[in-house]
Amino acid sequence: METEFELIAKTFQGLENVLAKELTDLGANNIQTGRRMVSFTGDKELMYRANFALRTAIRILKPIKHFKAESADQVYDAVKAIDWNQYLNNETSFAVDSVVFSQEFRHSKFVAYKVKDAIVDYFREKTGSRPNISVTHPDLQLNIHIAENDCTLSLDSSGESLHRRGYRQEAVEAPLNEVLAAGMILMTGWDGECDLIDPMCGSGTIAIEAALIARGIAPGVFRKEYAFEKWPDFDKEMFDRIYNDESQEREFTHKIYGYDINRNAVDIATRNVKAAGLSKEIEIAQQDFHKFTQPAEKSIIITNPPYGERISTPDLLGLYRTIGERLKHQFLDNDAWVLSYREECFDQIGLKPSIKIPLYNGSLECEFRKYQIFSGKYKELRAEGKEIKTDEERRQMAEKRRFKMHREFKRAIDDDEEDFTPRRRDYDDRNGRPRGGHSFDRRTREDREDRGGSYEKRPFKREGKPFERRERSFERKNKPFDRERKPFDRERKPFDRERKPFGKNRKFDCYDEED
Repeated sequence: METEFELIAKTFQGLENVLAKELTDLGANNIQTGRRMVSFTGDKELMYRANFALRTAIRILKPIKHFKAESADQVYDAVKAIDWNQYLNNETSFAVDSVVFSQEFRHSKFVAYKVKDAIVDYFREKTGSRPNISVTHPDLQLNIHIAENDCTLSLDSSGESLHRRGYRQEAVEAPLNEVLAAGMILMTGWDGECDLIDPMCGSGTIAIEAALIARGIAPGVFRKEYAFEKWPDFDKEMFDRIYNDESQEREFTHKIYGYDINRNAVDIATRNVKAAGLSKEIEIAQQDFHKFTQPAEKSIIITNPPYGERISTPDLLGLYRTIGERLKHQFLDNDAWVLSYREECFDQIGLKPSIKIPLYNGSLECEFRKYQIFSGKYKELRAEGKEIKTDEERRQMAEKRRFKMHREFKRAIDDDEEDFTPRRRDYDDRNGRPRGGHSFDRRTREDREDRGGSYEKRPFKREGKPFERRERSFERKNKPFDRERKPFDRERKPFDRERKPFGKNRKFDCYDEED
């Protein structure tokens, strides 16, 4: 029996409990949830299975050292003290990814540079030569995570983010992340027991992830490689056994339907479904949601309509009114789940949700709402003793309150951002701050673009004369106070009019890993 060791599975904020359940089903031990991560213990086989089978994990990390550091020099010393001959040599390449939540370390890339320097200096002093750095296809991927002064250095066993399944041939504008889509489906409790409909399917992500869940097909079956395959102790025979294990696969006797009004989206979704080998389970067609009619079989709707942020639509609020009207009149005795961003959009649906679950779609704080459509009256159903809200849904609502209490908008960064080159500045090696007193932005490139810069408020300073108002009487001398008022219902501009940028290069395309 192999020795168990510590592992960490990264995920999106709001999916931690779903991931923890997946790990429990996989046989992991000592499972503990944290912020956007779940820690657990397992052996090498479990690490392989976690990468291959988990639907809501972004990457699987294997910690090799925990330490505390107050400065960049202390990080350097702690990393250099590791016996790196266990993990790489002069002929192998490596890369370092970093995630920092700290007042002491102002820039995550600077921390990554210090880790890289420590490893390079270790080999240069021992052998006279050094290993190479490779950003694109390294032999060893490392991850350094710093929360204040608590540091964890890990081996990244996944490599490319696990949301990149391998079946996506093309994507529409602002496609839904595969990990988020799978998490949404698992949250509903749907397991293939009835038909599933996505009336605004885009590139077909929800439909494909639902089919994989219904068939019991592991999401890693499409992947070409994992980072652990380049490790010195890689067990090819063990991984081949895991890859070829079909014991969890099953038949799916129902149907999944994906509709979209956009012809191009329908074509893209069709190609993605075909690439995933799920044409038998999924039917894609062009259809306007205005024409949606009551399905013949018991069904569930799971959908992610436009928010008006990354995708514009001629009448955004009208779209959500249509959603409410179609659900109310053409989806009786079924459940619908809707992910959206704006409260005013949800208001237009006009139906009372039975549950609201907070989820982050990229940097957007969204809600995933469940609507139970009854053919009778709500009060009558309760009087008959029918259960409207399950114990699990009550627990999720409690999670929503805790979620809002502990959210941190400024630090909601994506852990697995794409690599980018920071602007050139002169560094102070002691603490990672640039000279000149300016602090680096801790957020990633995508987070800065999505949020349009910092939202920190500046103190209000009034210069010049003190602000003093003279006492004025409320009574008017000339005009009567009760003059005839103009009607308030003036013509409103459409909600989704072209937005002016908030700051430099404001964007809302936050589809990435962590996204």
